[in-house]
Amino acid sequence: MEELAQKQAKEKKVSPKSETRKIEVSHPVEGAGAPTHPVKIKVEHLNGWFGEKQALFDINMDVLEKEVTAIIGPSGCGKSTLIRCFNRMHETVPSARHTGDILLEKKSIFAANMDPVEVRRRIGMVFQKPTPFPTLSLYDNVVVGLRLNGVRDKKRLDEVVESSLKKAALWEEVKDSLHRPGAALSGGQQQRLCIARALAIDLEVLLMDEPCSALDPISTSKIEELIHELRQNYTIIIVTHNMQQAARVSQKTAFMLNGKLIEFNPTEKVFTNPDNKLTEDYITGRFG
Repeated sequence: MEELAQKQAKEKKVSPKSETRKIEVSHPVEGAGAPTHPVKIKVEHLNGWFGEKQALFDINMDVLEKEVTAIIGPSGCGKSTLIRCFNRMHETVPSARHTGDILLEKKSIFAANMDPVEVRRRIGMVFQKPTPFPTLSLYDNVVVGLRLNGVRDKKRLDEVVESSLKKAALWEEVKDSLHRPGAALSGGQQQRLCIARALAIDLEVLLMDEPCSALDPISTSKIEELIHELRQNYTIIIVTHNMQQAARVSQKTAFMLNGKLIEFNPTEKVFTNPDNKLTEDYITGRFG
């Protein structure tokens, strides 16, 4: 029996299947024995619909604090619908509904005493296409959320603008032109401005829905570097079609297909030794 087990282990190690994976993981999850971050968001039996069409099926996952979680899968698999549920944007669609629960630090975001505006203050989102307010200055773009909440103190607003733009790695590029309109920036700069706007309101979780799909490679690289820096203080969930990007920036990766969570594991495992054959087929290009 021992000889048979050794033989099977050897065959598994050199299986042709493992040789077909070409994606390298630049930032694998910390090894065994490393401290585990607490759960920031817990998804429990989440189902979602648009009218009669079901888009999400019994999703269960734990998103850990101060980690980057990537969500991958082919178009139409439910990735964007899932993250829109995380800050209650899904329910803004008239025909949308859900069952199940999402807990933010053990408290349901759907609780009767949980204001959706408060949820979106704590869980912000950056979209596929940069969305600065085109008629507002860079300065006003950053502090628009604070002003809507009644903050008028000039000194505090100045401090928040500088701090947020520094966190978004944009301060040195725009500090001498803060009163230019947001639309005057390049696409990559606009996306970082949107990140600064989200960070200005005491954000805890940053959702990123295809944040680099409309950007050039240099801008994409800057956003990815920024993601690594922001992970020190924020929990980040990124939807991406770019599997190489998922491998570069995330510690955990979720693979979705047809509204179902097929696999959710450390990124290194997903891209080198996935548990599910469907995951293997997707990352090796057999479909999608």
